[in-house]
Amino acid sequence: MNKPVKSVIVVGGGTAGWITAGRIAAKHRCSSESAVQVTLIESPNINIIGVGEGTWPTMRNTLMKLGISETDFMRACDATFKQGAKFARWVDGSRDDFYYHPLMLPQGFGRVDLCSYWQAQQGRESFSNAVCFQEQVCERGLAPKLITTPEFGSVANYAYHLDAGKFARFLQNHCVNQLGVRHILDDVVGVQKAKNGDIESLKTAHHGDLSGDLFVDCTGFRSRLLGDEMDVPLVDRSDVLFIDTAIAVQVPYEQADDPIASHTISTGQEAGWIWDIGLTRRRGVGYVYSSKHTSEENAQDTLAQYVGPAIEQLDVRKIPIRSGHRQLFWKNNCVAVGLSAGFLEPLEASALVLVELSAEMLAEQLPATRGVMDICAQRFNDTFQYRWDRIIDFLKLHYILSKRTDNDFWNDNRDPTSIPDSLQALMSLWQYRSPGDQDFTSNNEVFPAASYQYVLYGMGFKTETAAYAHTLIEQELAREQFGKNRMATERALAGLPRHRDLINKIHEYGFAAV
Repeated sequence: MNKPVKSVIVVGGGTAGWITAGRIAAKHRCSSESAVQVTLIESPNINIIGVGEGTWPTMRNTLMKLGISETDFMRACDATFKQGAKFARWVDGSRDDFYYHPLMLPQGFGRVDLCSYWQAQQGRESFSNAVCFQEQVCERGLAPKLITTPEFGSVANYAYHLDAGKFARFLQNHCVNQLGVRHILDDVVGVQKAKNGDIESLKTAHHGDLSGDLFVDCTGFRSRLLGDEMDVPLVDRSDVLFIDTAIAVQVPYEQADDPIASHTISTGQEAGWIWDIGLTRRRGVGYVYSSKHTSEENAQDTLAQYVGPAIEQLDVRKIPIRSGHRQLFWKNNCVAVGLSAGFLEPLEASALVLVELSAEMLAEQLPATRGVMDICAQRFNDTFQYRWDRIIDFLKLHYILSKRTDNDFWNDNRDPTSIPDSLQALMSLWQYRSPGDQDFTSNNEVFPAASYQYVLYGMGFKTETAAYAHTLIEQELAREQFGKNRMATERALAGLPRHRDLINKIHEYGFAAV
């Protein structure tokens, strides 16, 4: 039990495997002789899923912790900027139905809650427009920064859109050549376990037995280690989230200088929604839907109508989705990261942020010995059970507020039996006051109160403030914050470049290094 943890073996590549290997290697000085050694083994015969193209602003910190240049990353991965998500046709399905979930906090957030003061204006403009300049920036196709802004600096908060396949290869090169991660291409054909249930070693087809102290399962949906070997079941959450299939396609731009959206576009459809993500040379487009509410033929037709005639020349991939997560994420000396831990649906890009958060916690709290590993595992399990539950609540929120009735998909999503008790309780509170930080008491929140505000009021939710009218005593401060946002909007629209223009300049000149 006092054996030190000196060898970490990551099974599976892709974004999850390489981010995890890189974060541990960077933190624990893998390249030095006395440090923790990190080995990543992946099969040469299994392709990565490769459609996880949306990120959260946390990715900027991840890249910095790995010692990666933002310029190099953006050039190598066809990356563009993401400033939030535009939800079209989610409320009533009409052509002019849309709202934004931007990546910036509302103006004055933490000083004054502008929700009630905005509602008193009787919705003369959208909530996100009234409290944040980012919707206008996105609607005009502008970037979140200038070419003179240093790497990872910003005018408006941002994440990235990226080519997942190129990103995995870029990470591999950096982790191996800069961080000292040992890379093995081979198939795992067996697992040797110790008497206490730990994984002792992996039997490989060509490299013999690989022994380790901690094993990280990044084997995708199969969950080769945690699921198969450690016998940790998947907790099915399809009773809450109905999406179970994705069909995806890569759509080239018609012209090389076509505008690039600096936000994810999510368009509600009959039995699900279509994502549209703009990269440097192409768009990633996909329809995620419930097969219980539409046929595959109808889904293919829906995607074809969205993409247009060009789809006839493109390869459409079908990807099954099973909404759920493992009952435990860390058992004995095996922990799952990425799809092996679970998956829900790509709404709000929660998959990659969970990878980042998992890799960060592993790197920062790597157990020193086997004796304390079970304590670390319990903390990890508690943290990520909470995070998965809250993400499920947040994703479900988008569906229960819709007024669409064109398919039972939308009707069934509003059925109270499909809504978690935790979300129903919050909705009851928010009838009388807007979401606030006190509603979320953990330091493990993925989506803060501001995110709930953007979705609630973007979708037309009404908070009846009469019960708390006596607390609305900061009229002057609220007017000041609304005014500050108007001025910030004017400055941003006047000063920020077109998104594609900035991308072109990054490829030509690069950012100033930090």
